[in-house]
Amino acid sequence: MQFNPIFKARAPRQFRLLLILALGGMLVSCAGNDEVQTEVQNITEAFETARTAISHKNFSRGIRIFEAIQARYPFSELSRQIQLELMYAYYKSGKREEAIEIADTFMRENPIHARVDYALYIKGLAYYDDDPGFLERWFRKDISKRPPKDVSLTYATFRRLVERYPESAYAADAEQRMIAIKNRIADYENYVADYYLRRGAYVAALNRAKNALEEYNGAAGNALSLKIMAEAYDNLGMTDLAADARKVLNLNFPNEG
Repeated sequence: MQFNPIFKARAPRQFRLLLILALGGMLVSCAGNDEVQTEVQNITEAFETARTAISHKNFSRGIRIFEAIQARYPFSELSRQIQLELMYAYYKSGKREEAIEIADTFMRENPIHARVDYALYIKGLAYYDDDPGFLERWFRKDISKRPPKDVSLTYATFRRLVERYPESAYAADAEQRMIAIKNRIADYENYVADYYLRRGAYVAALNRAKNALEEYNGAAGNALSLKIMAEAYDNLGMTDLAADARKVLNLNFPNEG
């Protein structure tokens, strides 16, 4: 193989350029770290700097400073408050998993703390998807499956907040979100039940409608669940049960019969 003199001449220069670029990146990284480390020399000032950054929606800067404080002063008096600040910043910046993790850590380490309700609220929000079509997107997929896991986790988290801390400042909003979630999941179950009903899968239709009625009692779609159940029972030849379903429907939803 013939040695290429052009490669020989260029190689050291290319190497130098790569080395310069690499060193430049390291310097920028170190400069950023040094800046954060300088800011946390005084914990009180650093805390206020981070809170100011978050209040101005500069979540990445606030998170970096709070994380640096936690690393440098893990047992400070501000540690619990920093956890609360971080879970909010993580949530607002779209870091859902981090928000949930720190909320769980806070509640595990401080089970009787006065702000456990807030941690539950942030955890619920981190699970919650407030896009109006968050379940409708599943209607065109494999509808034999249950809704996304996060939906039930959201509901369970908000329910825990409302039941354990009914006087919490966050309970009313959590309850409204629970109602919205319950209605959507019930509608989803009814959608699937009706799909099965129209295809003659009457037992499957009955099971999904019963699940919607029992698990999400009080949802706006309960009347439709009872209608589907009555029709499914009729098609299965269970006329007495069909009559019972219509009786419950007429008693609770007189305008829907």
